[in-house]
Amino acid sequence: MPAHFPAPKGHLLLSVTLAALATTPALAQDAATGFTPLGRLILGAGAEKVAIDTPQAVTSVEQEDLDRDQPATVTDLFKSVPGVQGAGASARPVGQAFNIRGIGNSEQTASEARIIVNVDGAPKFFEQYRMGSFFGDLELYKRVEVLRGPASSTLYGTGAIGGVINFTTKDASDFLEPGDTQALRFKTGYDSNGEGLRVGVIFASRPSDDVELLGAINTATSDDVKDGSGVTLPGTAYDRWSGLAKGTYRFGNDSDQSMTLSLSRTDTRLDDTVVAQTGGAAVAGFGTSDIRAIDDTATLTWRHEAAANPLIDLTVGLSVTDTQVAKDDFSLAASCAPGQAQVLCDSDFSYRTTSLKIENTADLSSGAWENYLTLGVQLSEQKRSATSILGPLGFHPEGTDQKLGLYAQGELVWNDRLTLIPGIRVDFGELTPSDAAIAAGARQQSETSVSPKLAAMYKFNDNWSVFGSLARTERMPTLDELFSTEAAGRLPQRLPSLTLDKESADTVELGFTFQRFDLLSDGDSFQLKATAFHNDITNLIAVTPRVPRGPAVPYFSNINAAEIWGAEVEASYDAERWFAQLAYSQVRSEDRATGLTLADTPAENTVLTLGAKLPAQNLTLGWRASYFDSITTSSATTSGRAYDTHDLFATWSPDRGALEGLQVNLAIDNVFDATYRNNLALDTAPGRTISLTLAKTF
Repeated sequence: MPAHFPAPKGHLLLSVTLAALATTPALAQDAATGFTPLGRLILGAGAEKVAIDTPQAVTSVEQEDLDRDQPATVTDLFKSVPGVQGAGASARPVGQAFNIRGIGNSEQTASEARIIVNVDGAPKFFEQYRMGSFFGDLELYKRVEVLRGPASSTLYGTGAIGGVINFTTKDASDFLEPGDTQALRFKTGYDSNGEGLRVGVIFASRPSDDVELLGAINTATSDDVKDGSGVTLPGTAYDRWSGLAKGTYRFGNDSDQSMTLSLSRTDTRLDDTVVAQTGGAAVAGFGTSDIRAIDDTATLTWRHEAAANPLIDLTVGLSVTDTQVAKDDFSLAASCAPGQAQVLCDSDFSYRTTSLKIENTADLSSGAWENYLTLGVQLSEQKRSATSILGPLGFHPEGTDQKLGLYAQGELVWNDRLTLIPGIRVDFGELTPSDAAIAAGARQQSETSVSPKLAAMYKFNDNWSVFGSLARTERMPTLDELFSTEAAGRLPQRLPSLTLDKESADTVELGFTFQRFDLLSDGDSFQLKATAFHNDITNLIAVTPRVPRGPAVPYFSNINAAEIWGAEVEASYDAERWFAQLAYSQVRSEDRATGLTLADTPAENTVLTLGAKLPAQNLTLGWRASYFDSITTSSATTSGRAYDTHDLFATWSPDRGALEGLQVNLAIDNVFDATYRNNLALDTAPGRTISLTLAKTF
């Protein structure tokens, strides 16, 4: 197995790699093809900007990345994104959660409320004991944007302490060439680890210049996968299907208005699987059950760009999302009983969210100043249900969360040199408990949270820029945190937590960018973005400690404060014949009460990707190495050893002859079949996996 890289060698690798990216000779002198990740447009941070010119840490995972890497899980999806990774299970499709800069896990109640997730603009949220938080099939999406840090709270909602993740579903235009009226795409894939099989069909149509329609259906099945030592990871077998229906109609002067309807569903079944989907030691203690997870998203979006009126660029979005999980046929059903043992009873869980968002961006530019003003209002209602065959669950209280958000964000650009982005958002929330929760002592709660920010970027010249931001956000407590209860047993009773204060986070970001074109050969490009951040979090909400024979306590309390700080580096080089990418992340944290590292802190890591392009053969080859340092946190569960993994990939897209339109993607993950565990995962990672995908468009 390859040698591990502890911290000093990891820092050396980072330094050497940055130097190599900037100075290694190109293999050809012709024009480069493709774009580096830092050259991609970012759509969710305000006015459209390329990533390197956005005064915030942002990354976009595009269709080409999804095709190349063939991700099966959240962990796979963010392999090359600094500061972002999956947490919880290493491979179970319904056992993973998101972690951004040390925020987010699958074990702590409401932890994922610190990260805002949207699908086509529709807010998603799910929380359940020992379950993941996102169940959408990655085959449905063509783009995933990650906006790191609480500066994103302005546009998406107060409380985004970790950041925002935006998923965008596929469109018909992604598969239709100019002049085409329809296209049919077949796709099939095979994964060696678990004998997984994937099949998908997409039909895209353009019956007129103003109408586009898309229908897609995917199926996937897999047996349990094994880790690098050949040990089976129980509960990783699944059957899944997903579907997407999407249509866009353009109308108005110069087709400056559009109406888009998108409907998607992911239906995942796990038979005789582990109850504790997040993994870890709990797998053996909770036995098995059948699990079915259904994730629905419906969005209707009207866009009016008003080509003749710079004061109007209006978007109105109405969405309904519903994530449901049903569990039955428990192997330990004989232990089903009131109280905590209700986790072993047949049960149903659901979060249903209805949202209306109205947003307008006015172009107020004049003279040397570009000036954009975005004003918006968002209303949402989230209904949470959770019940077993014995009735409501005290530790999963039902209720309704209603919010009204008002926000404003300016974007001022002077002479294409100085960019200023001020913003503020105010959210008003009202949480109403169910009758069962009221009987247990809960009562309606109202709260207001405010999130101001100021971001800035200054370009010294075409090569160098500096940027920074100040942001504050407040997170209102969730239904779980306010209304959860537990009857007395060996330990004292837990009561509703009706006096909780809001969590707050004050964040500072500073960074710089560097870019050069025609650096080593005509048409090549080198780009680098480095960001340092410091996040000061107060009034953290956590489970209240109990002592035997002590008094009853509220289930949750504001018991501590914490600091999280660190740095991220993204760099890439692109030329006609080769490319290189670097992602580096270091996150440090401290619980102010104990001085210990927070349990959700990821290990320092460096990911290096090197590849060759053979344009004449339409062939791309690549190697990716990931180096993770050891880490000791406040929890033995999330402490981990150093490890490294290596992946290979190849893509081939012939453009002539009988094979024209064929796309072949080969990926070999964990080439050396290493046995390792990411510190935020609760079980070991899958061993070597060979994934082959064939796609053909007609």
